[in-house]
Amino acid sequence: MNTAQAQATQSVHAFTQEARDAIYHTIFSRRDVRGQFLPTPVPDEVLSRILTAAHYAPSVGFMQPWNFLVVRSQDTKRRVHGAFAKAHAEAAGMFEGDKRAVYQRLKLEGILESPIGLCITCDRERTGPVVVGRTHMKTMDLYSSVCAVQNLWLAARAEGLGVGWVSIFHQADLQQALGIPRGITPIAYLCVGYVSHFHAKPELETAGWLPRLPVEDLVYFEQWGQRDDQQPLIAHLRCDQAAAQCSRQTAPA
Repeated sequence: MNTAQAQATQSVHAFTQEARDAIYHTIFSRRDVRGQFLPTPVPDEVLSRILTAAHYAPSVGFMQPWNFLVVRSQDTKRRVHGAFAKAHAEAAGMFEGDKRAVYQRLKLEGILESPIGLCITCDRERTGPVVVGRTHMKTMDLYSSVCAVQNLWLAARAEGLGVGWVSIFHQADLQQALGIPRGITPIAYLCVGYVSHFHAKPELETAGWLPRLPVEDLVYFEQWGQRDDQQPLIAHLRCDQAAAQCSRQTAPA
């Protein structure tokens, strides 16, 4: 296939420029939301759309291992928050010096403030012990459930909803708070709701916790660790990352 044929084939399947721009804007403006939640209820029709988007994530062997546990009760949220608070206090002691001080200042959840809590789980036995694509990499079902999280997160951002992933839990404590059986693996507890604003940058980046790594430093060719800065792809990556950083700072939230 020559270049002209390849471009023609690509254009048949590509989205319109407007649709592509919307998708990339959603990706670049997605944030982990902790402290900007509004009490505005999330309509069921909106929640339905983002859950459906999550359900259409790819899954190994088409096993669809996820469940979606919706939390609206303040009593349930308080139990979940209690599990978080226990692990959060322990985590603070794992950092030293300035890192500990910064960690203690960070707001790392919106469990009580967000209108909806959503726990996405993985049933690792849903389709039996032998699964197409999981015969040798047993963790592929867990990765599939993470794809559902990402689908939901991007759909939520497109709907104007903020999402915050809370991961500072002992798994057993979260299972107990939500009545999740031992054989079901919690993948993500998400805080979901409308927000006052979205930050231009991830909060941990703004706080100086860690910088965003240059994508061109993370790309190897043919073998692990083999870089080639003369590859044309590297120039494109630098240009696209600069454009992404510019657009996230100037586009409306």
